[in-house]
Amino acid sequence: MKNLLAFITKYYHWLMLLLLETASGVMLFQYNSYQGSVWFTTANAVVGKVYEWDAAVRSFFMLTRVNEELTLRNFYLERQVSQLRRLYGDLTRDTTVLERQELEFLSQYKLIPAKVVSNTIDKHDNFITIDRGEADGVERDMGVACGNGVVGVVFLTSAHYAVVIPVLNVTSSRISCAIRGRGYFGYLQWYGGDPAVAYVEDIPRHARFKRGDWVETSGYSAIFPPGILVGKIEKIYNSADGLSYRLKVRLSTDFACLRDVTVISDKTIGEQLRLLEQVKDSITMAPK
Repeated sequence: MKNLLAFITKYYHWLMLLLLETASGVMLFQYNSYQGSVWFTTANAVVGKVYEWDAAVRSFFMLTRVNEELTLRNFYLERQVSQLRRLYGDLTRDTTVLERQELEFLSQYKLIPAKVVSNTIDKHDNFITIDRGEADGVERDMGVACGNGVVGVVFLTSAHYAVVIPVLNVTSSRISCAIRGRGYFGYLQWYGGDPAVAYVEDIPRHARFKRGDWVETSGYSAIFPPGILVGKIEKIYNSADGLSYRLKVRLSTDFACLRDVTVISDKTIGEQLRLLEQVKDSITMAPK
C-alpha cells in the first residue's frame, strides 16, 4: 500500500493528465456528432480489419477440414446431377433439355463468395460479419448460404463488409422453408440455446411426412431460391393451438465453425421487392 501511495504521489501529475485527456476525449466524441461519426467509422474499420486478420489465421488452420467437406459435398452434388440426367434421359431420350433448364435457372443468380470475419452463437440475437460489401455487389436482403446449407440474410452493408442476420437470431430471423418432396411449407425459427437446433412452425395438420425427412428453402420469398438445405426433422410436435405441426430440425449448417459462405444475388429480387412495395402502398392508400 505504501509503495502504491508513493507511486501515485510521484507521478500524480501524469495520472491527472491522462485522466483529463480521457475525459476530454469522451466528451468530444460523445457530444459532437461529427467527431463521433468519425470515431465510429474509424473504430469500425479497425475492428473489421482485426476480425479479418483473426479469421484469416483461423481459416488457414482449418483448410484441411474445409477442403474435405467441400470435396465430399461436390462429389455428392455431382452424383445427384448425374443420376437426374440419366433418369431424365432414360425417360425422354433427350438430355439437352435438362441441361438447358439448369443453365436457365442458374443464370438468374450471381454467387458472391465471402469469408466470415466475426460470428457469435451464444447470444439471444447473433450476428455474422463477412468480408464482402457494396463494392462487391452485396446488398441488403440478399440470402447467404454455405456448402452445407442456409446461413441467413444480409442486414447491413458498407463498402467492404456486411452484417448478416443468421438463423441463430431470435428476434429477426424468419426463413420460409418446405419439407423436401412433400410440398408443405412453414417458417424456420430459432429460440435460443442449442445452436444446432431450430424449429419449423405452421406446418398444416393434413401434411404427410415423417422423422428423418429433409427441410429446405421453399423459394416462396424474394431472398432464397428453392432447394437450399436447412436440416433434418428430429421430432414432431403439435402447435400450441393444435391447428398445425411444429417440427424440431437438426440444422445442416454448423455455425460454430462457419468460415466460407456465399451471398446469393438474384437478378429478379429487385423486381419482386418493388412489386411487394407497390402492393403495400396500394393497401395503405385504399379507402376504408
